[in-house]
Amino acid sequence: MSELLDAVRAGRVEDVPGLLKPLTARERAAGLRELKALRAEVRDRPWTRWQERRRLRDALLVAGAGCQRGAASAVAWLGAADLRGGDGLPDALLAEVLSYQDPAWLAEVAHRLAGRASTAQEDYPLVAALVRLAGCPMPVTDALTRGWVDAIAMSGSTTPLASGLRADPQAREMVFGLFEVAELPFVVGWHPDPGEAGDWPGVLAALAGEGVLERDTLVAACLARLLRGGRTRDLPFFLKLLRRLELTGEEERAHVADWIGMVSDGASTVAALAQEVLARLAQSGALPAAALADMSGSALFRPEKKLVKAQLVLLGKVLRSDPAAAGVLLPVVGEAFGHEDTDVQDRALKLVARHLPAVDGDVRSALAAAAAGLSPVHRARAAGVFGGQAVPVADAGPYEEILPPVPRPVLVAPAAASLAELVEEMAAFARAGAEPGAYDPAGMIAFERLLDGLVRHAHTDRAGLADALRDPLADRWWRKYDGPGDLDFRAGPLPGVDRVAAAVLEQLSVRALWDANARPARSACCAETELDGVVEARLREIAYLVRTRSLPFLLATPTWSTGTVDPDALVERLRTYQRLCAAPAPVDFAQALVRVRREGTDPATIRAAAALGTTEGDRLAAWLAGKTPAPGLKRADEPADGERSEGAYGWSRSVPGRLLVGTRQRLVVRRDFPPAFQWLGRASAPSRTCHHWSTGVTHWPGVLPEDRETLAAWLLPGMAAGVEGDKRAGTWWLPVVAEAGGPAGPAVRLGIAYGLAARHPRDRLSAVDALLVLAARGQLDGPQLGLDMAMLAISGTVKLNRVADSARTAAATGAYRTVWSVLGAALSGLLTDTSRPGLGDLLSVAAECVESGAVIGEDPVTPALAAVAERGGSSRLTAQAARLLTALRQ
Repeated sequence: MSELLDAVRAGRVEDVPGLLKPLTARERAAGLRELKALRAEVRDRPWTRWQERRRLRDALLVAGAGCQRGAASAVAWLGAADLRGGDGLPDALLAEVLSYQDPAWLAEVAHRLAGRASTAQEDYPLVAALVRLAGCPMPVTDALTRGWVDAIAMSGSTTPLASGLRADPQAREMVFGLFEVAELPFVVGWHPDPGEAGDWPGVLAALAGEGVLERDTLVAACLARLLRGGRTRDLPFFLKLLRRLELTGEEERAHVADWIGMVSDGASTVAALAQEVLARLAQSGALPAAALADMSGSALFRPEKKLVKAQLVLLGKVLRSDPAAAGVLLPVVGEAFGHEDTDVQDRALKLVARHLPAVDGDVRSALAAAAAGLSPVHRARAAGVFGGQAVPVADAGPYEEILPPVPRPVLVAPAAASLAELVEEMAAFARAGAEPGAYDPAGMIAFERLLDGLVRHAHTDRAGLADALRDPLADRWWRKYDGPGDLDFRAGPLPGVDRVAAAVLEQLSVRALWDANARPARSACCAETELDGVVEARLREIAYLVRTRSLPFLLATPTWSTGTVDPDALVERLRTYQRLCAAPAPVDFAQALVRVRREGTDPATIRAAAALGTTEGDRLAAWLAGKTPAPGLKRADEPADGERSEGAYGWSRSVPGRLLVGTRQRLVVRRDFPPAFQWLGRASAPSRTCHHWSTGVTHWPGVLPEDRETLAAWLLPGMAAGVEGDKRAGTWWLPVVAEAGGPAGPAVRLGIAYGLAARHPRDRLSAVDALLVLAARGQLDGPQLGLDMAMLAISGTVKLNRVADSARTAAATGAYRTVWSVLGAALSGLLTDTSRPGLGDLLSVAAECVESGAVIGEDPVTPALAAVAERGGSSRLTAQAARLLTALRQ
């Protein structure tokens, strides 16, 4: 045993199996106790001695696994995070030291390892070795399937994929794991071209033809996965596999229910394939009329117009070849009378008119009743189709605009009063890493409360706070740092509250913190860097003061969930500071000023601030009274007043074709605020943009919760650039500024205009949310937003089909009048040039708004619409112009 322990301490992992083999069960149990003690010793070694830790860790892992008696304890040892590294496990050595165990024990260990989602992917080689030793079935889990694919991919450099799968004894079980994983391994779909050596769909289809894989099972698994759905990027693999399998007519007929389910609920590409198969079956007479009607009831109400129109074409072909099916199929066609697209309504009405003589009176009456769902532009023709039979019109009653509830901010709970509660919050932040990756108002408030709690407890008992924080933060890398010098020069990179915690624990020297605070403000490359700089400056200041003269509490801690500070609360905080003879910290007070709510301030609050008789009280009073100019924007219709301004509300010189907003110079802000805030008073053009919204910074809206125009002006260029490219998640801030304070002017409005035209639908939803929230708060200038949208479209910056999609989404919530206020103004500019793609879609949404009864009063676009409608023809643009014109005149 002493030789074993010496080998482990020396990191000679290759000697461990031979030294373990002669040991008895009792000696192994005794040795395990020694190994556990050594494990605790290794865990506390600094990370800089990583090479020594790695060798010792592997030796510990193998020796400890060989000394375990129970399967559960063996798996716990093998899965321990402190015994594993990123370079994989010594699989061969582990299999050797475990091979003496009973097969049932080995099988249990293999299944337990396969069930560990966090480690099973990495452990596939070990699990496969244990399965071979135990002679048990291979456990198939998501993580283990990904590990199997990794192993196949690693061997692909020397062995072709087909040969590797043929030779793999686990392939028969593991292949079917691909149909169950939540996320398909990326390498499986890496080679899309058929015939390539790594083409998984082609290889699997070939193996099914050879009998290596069961064809019926493979077909059923593929159809089940397509029916179940999943991530969009995963579905092409299964579609390609299904096409490579080249299903026979008999196989297609055997799965009619599956095809119908895919048409109903499948993704667009899946539904298209299923529709293609069912169309073949229907035209060959293999699909009964009742099944075709069932399928059509789902297909006609899918959002993809191509699928809907293809289904109507199929129904027309079937009705021509089998007129007797009209009694079953025409009622389904009548359901399309209520489709949101009037082109679909028109096609359905023509199909009904063509085959109406073949149905009896009951079906004719049902179809006439369904015609109530037709657009007003089709109802007159519908009356002619039904031979003068009255087409009912649904009475929706007086129009009522539906908008979301106005968001109400809630009071922020005070910082943790007890040390135990504060330590629990700190431990939760440590477990979560730094800050969350996407902006979360609750996360921002939790961050601010935690900062305030650390400051308060450091002020009353810093030694006690340090003792309480040592254990929860024991695994933070900076706790074990022993690099050159000490941690002082690392002060800058410490993330978030770690900076303050390190100061509490005295792992940052006063000198290092002083240097960090005295360091000149870095030259910002973009607005996002400036916003990061405010958060950084606060953390540096707080960390320094924790080590020198601790503050009783923070002045800038939000009082409302939006990040706003109540003016009365700030006056009371300054009064408490005055009573305690505490000097406010410059950055903290500056942050409190730009967070304080200024709109509708009670004059008594201003007088109370001035009555404090302190410099901070006077500055607060002037700020609330509006005598100190807040950061502002430069609009095109404002005179320059001698100010230097590189940007204006107009066309950016640096980014041609983008309508942006620039900030104007504020000398008072540049003179009285700390360096981190002086950018707010600088005149700047909207020319620079970076991509920092993906870096994990989450507190930008909390920097300016009462000045959303300035925040929007700085974030707008990045989002505008993303509209033209493939960037995602650039519109996250729009709902936030819609709920924030301050005027909602050109910057916020342009942000919404760009967001409504974002490339990705999820990003457009953020803009729709912001639009509706501003409308609910009575802060939306719809006509001006429409004019901005028209300018962006005329310049070619935005695509109208995306705008139409966003407008339809907003209107579908019941906000037809709000949407029309935007579209009506936009169309007055867009109808001057009708060659723009997507204009017909925009006219369609506008017509829906007018037909809902939301439009009242005269409309300025009627003459231009008449000119378009009078052209004639069957284009969507002409048809929708005529529809909108009819609705306006009615």
